Amino acid sequence: MEMIDKAAIVTGGGSGIGRATALAFARRGARVVVSDVDERGGNETVKDVESDGGHAIFVRADVSQSADVKAMVDTTIRTYGRLDYACNNAGIAGATAPTADYPEEAWSKVIAVNLSGVFFCMKYEIPEMLKLGGGAIVNMASILGWVGFANSPAYVAAKHGVLGLTKTAALEYSSRGIRVNAVCPAFISTPMIEKFESDEALDKMLIGLHPMGRLGKPEEVAELVVWLCSDAASFITGSAHLVDGGYVAR
Repeated sequence: MEMIDKAAIVTGGGSGIGRATALAFARRGARVVVSDVDERGGNETVKDVESDGGHAIFVRADVSQSADVKAMVDTTIRTYGRLDYACNNAGIAGATAPTADYPEEAWSKVIAVNLSGVFFCMKYEIPEMLKLGGGAIVNMASILGWVGFANSPAYVAAKHGVLGLTKTAALEYSSRGIRVNAVCPAFISTPMIEKFESDEALDKMLIGLHPMGRLGKPEEVAELVVWLCSDAASFITGSAHLVDGGYVAR
């Protein structure tokens, strides 16, 4: 319960890694703002937190919209009076196509959510953390922020960009008490990749990319996120942490 009386924001908290992260924060005593465009999923996460003995509220926000993000942070401050931790996790997979055939509208949408969304979140989260004298931010990147992946140019570009944003913000604010890190999961069993898991051949191929011989679990990512926000990680900032079952080591 080392995070008791602290407050955390988790974007994309309506399912998958976001839901697991909200639960992990709450189990350590933090009060959680669960944000998502999926109101049903977000409210289900809040119910899960409350059933587990924690405290959470849901705030609908599209992170690609600056005004939504500002309102989310403002609601956090009105409700809890502070912001100590943030997991900027909201993201979309986008279309699948080679670079020259990739739809421009799909490119713009993926960049808006996965990259601009992280920028907007930090833009409004950081000032509130500075008022407290510090805080911790974890941006959700991906193994595809480390390596390329055919037919996913927008997603790969966005996640590489998240790593650059993370390092830059860490340089700017670490001396003022705010640590900023990134987490880079491989393929995790979440709703985002259910369409792949339903295809037996494709599912087998994806599993084969991970030397551990399986996909990851949302809880395995969530535990790293919360640890990076904790005092146990007090000298860690500006770095990207793989949760990939050996994917990048291949």
